[in-house]
Amino acid sequence: MYTFQEQLKSIKEGKGFIAALDQSGGSTPKALLGYGIEEDQYKDETEMFQLIHDMRTRVISDKNFTPNKILGVILFERTMNGLIDKKPVPSYLLEKHIVPFLKIDKGLENLKEGAKLMKPIPNMKSRLSEAKKLGIFGTKMRSVIYENNLNGIRDIVKQQFAFGLDILECGLIPILEPEVDIHAKDKVEIEALLKQNILLELDKLDENQSVILKLTLPTVPDFYKDLVNHPKVIRVFALSGGYDIETANTLLAKNKGVIASFSRALLNNLKFQQSTDEFSLTLDSAIDSIYKASIT
Repeated sequence: MYTFQEQLKSIKEGKGFIAALDQSGGSTPKALLGYGIEEDQYKDETEMFQLIHDMRTRVISDKNFTPNKILGVILFERTMNGLIDKKPVPSYLLEKHIVPFLKIDKGLENLKEGAKLMKPIPNMKSRLSEAKKLGIFGTKMRSVIYENNLNGIRDIVKQQFAFGLDILECGLIPILEPEVDIHAKDKVEIEALLKQNILLELDKLDENQSVILKLTLPTVPDFYKDLVNHPKVIRVFALSGGYDIETANTLLAKNKGVIASFSRALLNNLKFQQSTDEFSLTLDSAIDSIYKASIT
């Protein structure tokens, strides 16, 4: 059995990265299109979600999707409740010694003060209780900063940590993801304010409270070094943020101690039409390149 403490040790110290396979309803058609499936190839939402589950199953069950390079996977709720080889997906991952996380946010509010906060998350505690029963280790939730606005940045960070505390109370580990849009005009200044506010909230945590941070790759190399080394931070993950895999890996390699939590950069070259061997070789190439950038 892959215990909670073993999973925690793997996330905190392991060499590898996190696969983000958590596209939700709104982003699923785009994910399928990238996979080579047009919208006219499915007739309704049920078929759409079955196709995306089949894609994720193909990835997770591939011979190259192994714990020596993949530390964890972020799942969409429907994926968490699905099956691979007749086993619940979290159980399947745990048997492979890969840590399962769950995306819990329900999308973004409208832009306000240069940022998009998360919408309310209904029935969060009951959903987290069910997730924990299925073997989920932690959660992930995303909000986005677009402009250099102190109020918006501060509100984003406070909301992330408020939800994070509720998640910790439920016995799960939160991934806090205050994304900075890679096209933001004042990205360097935004990242400085973001880090400052994250540090303020980290200092408020109790001795037994720790979080994971998932952040946009910074413009300044090693800019998040003090977060990587902070005693309240289990690990700092990086999101690819729309960068292609080569750019994302190049930027990641400049940030020691930060590991990837990529989605598009991992999946972009995988196609529905590929043979088993072609698919496996393509996935292996992506995994290997992201792994090397994560351990540099």
